[in-house]
Amino acid sequence: MSERKKEIRRRRKRRANYAVLKLKIAKAGGKLDSQTKQKYAEKLRKLSPGADIVIKSLNLE
Repeated sequence: MSERKKEIRRRRKRRANYAVLKLKIAKAGGKLDSQTKQKYAEKLRKLSPGADIVIKSLNLE
């Protein structure tokens, strides 16, 4: 498999993981405790280097 196809697959997987996390956070509403917020923030940080912007937009920190 070429490097280009591998990178595309990784991007799609990241996008899918981001969508799942965003849905879980939205379902919980404002009922997330600090420990759960930290857990989701850490998962988002592992997904992408620009995760700090996403974390702030989702009010996880």
